[in-house]
Amino acid sequence: MALIHTGGTLGMRRGPRGFAPAPGHLAALLARMPELDDPGLPSFELVEFEPLLDSADMEPKDWERIARAVHQRYEAFDGFVVLHGTDTMAYTAAALSFLLDGLARPVVLTGAQIPLAEARTDARENLVTSLLLAARDDLAEVCLYLNGVILRGNRSTKVSASGFDAFTSPNEPPLGTAGVTLELRREGLRPPQAGPLTVTPLAEVPVAALRLFPGVRSDLLRTLLAAPVAGLVLETYGSGNAPQRDETLFEVLGNATARGTVVVNCTQCLRGRVDMGGYVGGDRLREAGVISGSDMTAEAALTKLIWLLSLELDGAEVKRRMQLDLRGELTA
Repeated sequence: MALIHTGGTLGMRRGPRGFAPAPGHLAALLARMPELDDPGLPSFELVEFEPLLDSADMEPKDWERIARAVHQRYEAFDGFVVLHGTDTMAYTAAALSFLLDGLARPVVLTGAQIPLAEARTDARENLVTSLLLAARDDLAEVCLYLNGVILRGNRSTKVSASGFDAFTSPNEPPLGTAGVTLELRREGLRPPQAGPLTVTPLAEVPVAALRLFPGVRSDLLRTLLAAPVAGLVLETYGSGNAPQRDETLFEVLGNATARGTVVVNCTQCLRGRVDMGGYVGGDRLREAGVISGSDMTAEAALTKLIWLLSLELDGAEVKRRMQLDLRGELTA
């Protein structure tokens, strides 16, 4: 296995201003874990990024860097564990699912809410189970593991800042659970993709996200879209609705989509999907050229949009592919 350490709480060290990444610290901690010598665990090689990043500092270029770290070692290793901070782990997991085209081996993202060096850490179990998952030959996609639950990476979202059960998959059942035994939901697993593995270079595409709120005005949206924004994830109410009191809001959106900006409608609700034909507010978004994000998480929609815009497709093709299930990220 390749154990790719990008940073995050799991390998952090306590300092005068709180926990922070520390080069070499994780390697020293792993050397003191006797369970890693168990013959039932796969052997692994630690790959430590320089610099190590708090996940709040992650950017699209870092998603591509992780994808390339997998690609460079793809023929030498049977599986990959990516150690990552939990704050933006759902974004990275979704991004990797799109970037790693032709993936036929497991890529498991994991982390911890308490560092490995602390007494009450959740890192040990997360790390050990992730190594076991990465060694499986029946798992061939990007997934996320924490606290006994195996999730599809591009279906996950962080729901707790303080609990060990930090992630959930609101619109897709877990891929499996880790109790006394590791149980995978076989009917839900994606088949290996046809190779060879390739990584899409991500372009510096200007994208934005906006969560609607009571009292939102078209001036705010106009300012946001005034710059050359290529894509926007619009988090709307309920089943995909927007307020109608400010008529100019739909005009601003219509002008943006006419210029080629791809606007994707995602619901603010944790569960459920967008249906722009259910209410007038949703139908008017559709008339303005906004497309449905179905039941994608906001993280999946944003990373998918950046990925598609990096492929140099025309606007119509980007919109078409945004609404297709490409990596298990949405329910068709």
